[in-house]
Amino acid sequence: MSKAAAIFGASGGIGRALVERLSASGAYSAIHAGGRVAPAGFGPEVCPFACDITDEAGIAAAVAGMAPPLDLVIVASGLLHDSASGIAPEKSFRALDAAAMARVLAVNTIGPALLAKHVLPCLPRDRRAVFAVLSARVGSIGDNRLGGWHAYRASKAALNMLVANFAIEMRRSHPQAIIAALHPGTVATDLSAPFQRGVAEGKLLTPQTSAGRLLDVIERLTPAESGGFFAWDGARIAW
Repeated sequence: MSKAAAIFGASGGIGRALVERLSASGAYSAIHAGGRVAPAGFGPEVCPFACDITDEAGIAAAVAGMAPPLDLVIVASGLLHDSASGIAPEKSFRALDAAAMARVLAVNTIGPALLAKHVLPCLPRDRRAVFAVLSARVGSIGDNRLGGWHAYRASKAALNMLVANFAIEMRRSHPQAIIAALHPGTVATDLSAPFQRGVAEGKLLTPQTSAGRLLDVIERLTPAESGGFFAWDGARIAW
């Protein structure tokens, strides 16, 4: 049986590594790889496309170009900081800025929600399929011990709630579908670059290592675990 996958955020470090891993596996006859600029440099089974995750019309057009069903969809996009726009993790509530917070929520929460709106109907009804989003451990309310990073934490906590909601709804029409939030670990990408000094030795993952571990986790997930939040090592994370 030929299978198809779609990776949104394939221009980033983890997203690109996911596409490369899926391509090397030979398990997918078509892999759709999207980014704000269509990524390049993949094999013939990879179909690059341009897509701004904050533009619903663009999302709809991109998904319309994919022949369903889609057996695997991963949303690997995310925003933590952007010096050009003055966006940085807040150390205090005094640093909160409405425009910066709206942008973080648009990329980390609203964008994946709009993707789900258009992609979830493309999952097969008669077999296992996975829709996964990259979340972050700092989005866990139960695991929060340090505070700060208000916009980013809130955007990921809201994303986790959406995952739980989507899982409940999809059980009614797609009983074998798995909807999951995944924590990729601290990965050596542009997103984590300003904060890597504080990472303990041996705890900074390469994009390739993180992508491989995430795909291993996805492979092991069951429909009974749909709606859950899982780390790169398979451990379940508290909401």
